[in-house]
Amino acid sequence: MNVKLSILDQSLIEDGGAEVALRDTVKLAQKAEQLGYYRFWVSEHHNSDSVAGSAPEVLVSYLLARTNTIRIGSGGVMLQHYSPYKVAETFNVLAALAPERVDLGVGKGPGGLPNSTKALQQGGSALSFEEKLQGLHRFIRNDLREDNELTELRAVPAVKRPADLFLLGASGSSAKLAAVSNLSYVFAHFFNSGNSSLKEAVTEYRTHWKEDFQPTFILALSVVVAQTDEIAQSLVKSMEVVKINFASGKSLTFTSREHAEQFAQQANEECTISVKEANILYGSKETIRKKLLDIQETYNPDEIMIVTPVANFEKRLESFVLLKEAFSDITVQN
Repeated sequence: MNVKLSILDQSLIEDGGAEVALRDTVKLAQKAEQLGYYRFWVSEHHNSDSVAGSAPEVLVSYLLARTNTIRIGSGGVMLQHYSPYKVAETFNVLAALAPERVDLGVGKGPGGLPNSTKALQQGGSALSFEEKLQGLHRFIRNDLREDNELTELRAVPAVKRPADLFLLGASGSSAKLAAVSNLSYVFAHFFNSGNSSLKEAVTEYRTHWKEDFQPTFILALSVVVAQTDEIAQSLVKSMEVVKINFASGKSLTFTSREHAEQFAQQANEECTISVKEANILYGSKETIRKKLLDIQETYNPDEIMIVTPVANFEKRLESFVLLKEAFSDITVQN
């Protein structure tokens, strides 16, 4: 059974501050390339004391310059904040600088608190996320519709191989949107711990994609590997998932109660907050190998992307080294 492994790193801040966190992300990308991971993505978070990556397009550029072969991308750009045209041009520049190595993952989430969202969207357009996604897809391909008022507009520089475009989500509706939009899809299982949502997303995506589209379905999981099951358990024992359910029907997931409470306060909308144990796969190499092989057999993703939410860099690095060792006999790179 083939298992293609990739990494999503969140540039977690520990004692050394943001500067050290970002340098650690660079070190991890270089080590991931050396170990044979297929992709290395970075996230977007705003106004956070625990995560350093607020501008993934800048970090992607730096990582491309500091690596040679591994695919580098965003996981993802929070498209609701930005002009699709500007995002397309930015990633066309990256694709021109590093041909066939650039991924553009986009998400619908805010990536921060309401106050940071308001600041990011000052003077922005009133387009819906779906409209922005459609526009970005056309700009990336330079394939605008004939009836579009921007028909003559092209995202430059023109590139032979633009960035590969992915939609990030954690629901059946986002999976369906990706499929009908002819986009590859990443299901963020580490955000949504319910297997029922995963099953729905897999069904929606594989039901609605078009026959002439060759999709990539990536399953993003939270995984911690250590020398023993007991050590791995000690690394995750205090981690939790905090969900806010708003009266409007919208829900958001956080990794800390404090962050969730801040969001609820700034949102100024009636809501409830629930807390449960984080959905993290943890254990020794042997334990994690078995768990991931079971997941691969059950859901048959084209790729498994790993998030390791351990702030201590040495332990995070060790986890990725051990994970690759666990699959050294069966993993593939392409």
